[in-house]
Amino acid sequence: MGLASDLIPRLSHPFSMKARVVIVGSFIQDLAFYTKSFPQPGESVIGDFRAGPGGKGFNQAVAATRAGAPALFIGAVGHDVFGAGAKKFAHDAGIVAHFVVKKKEPTGTAVVSINAAGQNQIIVALGANLTLHKQDIPAAPLKDAQVVVCQGESDFRTVAHVLRTARKTGATTVLNPAPMRTDFDFDLLRHTEVLVPNETEFAGLMRALPRSGLRTLATEEVRRLPADQLHHLCRLFNVPIVIVTLGDRGCFVSQPDVYTHISPHEVDAVDTTGAGDAFVGGFAAGLVKFNRNVLEAAHFANAVAALAVTQHGTAAAMPTAREISRFLRKRDHK
Repeated sequence: MGLASDLIPRLSHPFSMKARVVIVGSFIQDLAFYTKSFPQPGESVIGDFRAGPGGKGFNQAVAATRAGAPALFIGAVGHDVFGAGAKKFAHDAGIVAHFVVKKKEPTGTAVVSINAAGQNQIIVALGANLTLHKQDIPAAPLKDAQVVVCQGESDFRTVAHVLRTARKTGATTVLNPAPMRTDFDFDLLRHTEVLVPNETEFAGLMRALPRSGLRTLATEEVRRLPADQLHHLCRLFNVPIVIVTLGDRGCFVSQPDVYTHISPHEVDAVDTTGAGDAFVGGFAAGLVKFNRNVLEAAHFANAVAALAVTQHGTAAAMPTAREISRFLRKRDHK
């Protein structure tokens, strides 16, 4: 679908500021349906519809920015109405973004179903995101960044280039292997300082990791693992820090010689769609805020994720620094 170039808003140059957090990844237009219960095969159900910006990379950039870190998003969109919408949302929300427009590919889209319990089911068409190539990535922001974040909704060759470049310049590299793909490239871990999977992604990584011997590990089994066993499995990745997000059970932080379970914040969840992205973006901001203290950053990220699930939507649901600060003060006084 073609679009006249004058419909795409013009932004100030994204490299005029020095970003402490650089997030390279996906923008996806979310088409969200809210319904009491998920339909069974062959069944139709009635629900409410909302559309909004999303994509793991973009969500994480919004979360980091709103949490108080100077952040830059780099990603690809199509030359279409959704691509124009991405730029408009970023401009209006004060998100610094470098969008690479791919004229032959559509903007990524996702159909999201959310039930009354806030659980979600998602189908993603990555579109332009898979054509973000290493030559599209400007070098200067990576050299200046303290934290660089990637995910699994981009070409893995591009992800490898970004992580490798950032590691060489001294940035903390964070990889969120979401969504878990059958073609996951374990060579990416050579350039990763912090690996952040959720339980499902962790199980998938373990099943695919040749030396794990766990070809049938299920998500529910991850939740039941004793802390010392989970730590042992985390060490098999040969990554300095592994953080497994556990949904309503908080998160587990595995470092070379120590492991810690960080308890969750109890909230009334209405939409868990962007919870993982809120955690990763909040964690990246926390690394800047707390001078790369991993545990402080993970505590902070838990609060960001807790607040995000109390609102509908993904990018639009990410909390502000003021909201996070107020939330944590209330928890401290309980």
